Amino acid sequence: MSDDEKFMKMALDLSLKGLSRVNPNPLVGAVIVKDGEVISSGYHKRYGDLHAERDAFKNLGEEVSAEGATMYVTLEPCCHYGKTPPCTEAIIENKIKKVVIGTLDPNPLVSGKGAEILRDSGIEVVTGVLEKECKEINEVFIHYIKSKRPFVLMKYAMTLDGKIATFPGKSKWITGEESRRDVHFDRARLMAIMVGINTVIKDDPMLNVRLDREYLDNCGLSDARQPIRIICDSNLRIGLESKVVKTAKEQRTIIVTKGLKNKNKIRKINKLAEMGVEFIFDDSDGDIINLELLMDKLGEMKIDSVLLEGGSALHWSALESGIVTKVKSYIAPKIFGGKDALSPVSGRGVEFPDNAFEIIDQKIRFFGEDILVEGILRYKNKLIHGGE
Repeated sequence: MSDDEKFMKMALDLSLKGLSRVNPNPLVGAVIVKDGEVISSGYHKRYGDLHAERDAFKNLGEEVSAEGATMYVTLEPCCHYGKTPPCTEAIIENKIKKVVIGTLDPNPLVSGKGAEILRDSGIEVVTGVLEKECKEINEVFIHYIKSKRPFVLMKYAMTLDGKIATFPGKSKWITGEESRRDVHFDRARLMAIMVGINTVIKDDPMLNVRLDREYLDNCGLSDARQPIRIICDSNLRIGLESKVVKTAKEQRTIIVTKGLKNKNKIRKINKLAEMGVEFIFDDSDGDIINLELLMDKLGEMKIDSVLLEGGSALHWSALESGIVTKVKSYIAPKIFGGKDALSPVSGRGVEFPDNAFEIIDQKIRFFGEDILVEGILRYKNKLIHGGE
């Protein structure tokens, strides 16, 4: 490993400390090196706070100067005014001699401009150091900034014969504790979790993050943000006594329902609103939620990522609508059998094998006895992923 890769790896590790807190901004870490020694470092801690570069400058000791130093940063320094001033200005003001960048800004309107400004100011710029790793940590941001829609991760747990429940509908627990802990980590790192109303009626879930202190410490997280709960409920069948409704004032909860049709529905909407529930109204034609329009609305609300936890009917609708970016399938070494037992995806399905949704860039991991298969979704040679 070269020195550039060594210091970029430090910046990468730092960036991950912002998990669960920076969305819809990217995870970014920065390290300042002078005469072969790290003199300061920083990372983007939460949305609205200092960017990694400015955090690193803030952390410089009182008697320490960054003049002539090299800065390692996982993402191209910004060159525009947002919640904070451009980081390129801070780099120039602190007389940094060289900037090593992991990956350029994925926004096609901005990409390369920050590096160009630095070069025009006489600063040496190197790009593409640990580029793959720097892109991987920001797959959500890359997708969101390019597509203006949330990154949608479809997750399910199933048996070796492809069942998500026994024939009477029993599903707790298919996978082991380690797999379930990984799911809760995704709930923490992604902004929202989405389910259908049948899941709420059948299971009455909390849809929250439940991770112990030791696990959070091992992940480098001081806390875990609770996800925004999104319930697809066309006919507003949700019960007032459901856990997600009763806790809506503590954990943001949005119900997506079809347009107003009758006085009873209006009364129920008003009651749910009093209990803290928010609404997105779908006025499109048809009786089911238009998931493409929903993703547009969520993107406008700066919700950059959604963990889709089905069930099977919503999974098919999501696939058919073309909104799924990535799939994570946890497979337990068990067999349920049963012709009436549910599979992870229902609906009509594809007609021919050649029409299958494909999973590419697969990764296989083990959680206890369970196997996780994950990858990017491709359909008819088209990537749903907004990144690369």
